Amino acid sequence: MSTGESNPDSNPSTGEGTLLVIAKAPVPGRVKTRLTPHFTPQQAAALARAALQDTLDAVLATPARRRVLYLDGAPRHWLPDGIEVVPQRDGVLDLRLAAAFALYKGPALLIGMDTPQVTPELLARGLDFSRTNAWFGPALDGGFWALGLAEPDPALLIGVPMSVPQTGEVQRLRLTASGRSVRDLPALRDVDTPDDAAEVAAAAPGTRFAALHAELCAAVR
Repeated sequence: MSTGESNPDSNPSTGEGTLLVIAKAPVPGRVKTRLTPHFTPQQAAALARAALQDTLDAVLATPARRRVLYLDGAPRHWLPDGIEVVPQRDGVLDLRLAAAFALYKGPALLIGMDTPQVTPELLARGLDFSRTNAWFGPALDGGFWALGLAEPDPALLIGVPMSVPQTGEVQRLRLTASGRSVRDLPALRDVDTPDDAAEVAAAAPGTRFAALHAELCAAVR
């Protein structure tokens, strides 16, 4: 399935690589469940939608040949033009991430929907493979928010334990053990808990996420 596919040959911001965003559709009760009960399931889903929209804004502003949303769920009105949508495969997270890298040939940068503070400058850096074979973006919770490969190899992700404090360490070691040169992007905080949401909103005041977070917090005071 493809929605809103852009024509790279007519796009003045065309780059050489593919930007992949792995995400869940922002449906109450299915996303950001760790934000409850501080927020209602509907509010948590709204924050997830805002984070995803901020992320896609940054993706659209980044030179790339393809911009792909690798989605668990159905796209709705929140999907902007210029983003391809591909359904996620079934299975555990490492297999789904591996499948994302198998979608297209050529350089690719994979990110999640949990870092609305991401910028086009960071994403462009992660697609520049002129001096490295791989980019790694560590997350402050021990995972990773970005993974870039000059030559994608799905096997690099298969078997990496996901959603544990050692995820990022194991994934980065997998990259270096393969003989690739690896450069690091800045560490970012994922939005998982209410404290995470507050810190990310404070760090990215111009985002939809920050505006919605402030609105929701003001409503409960």
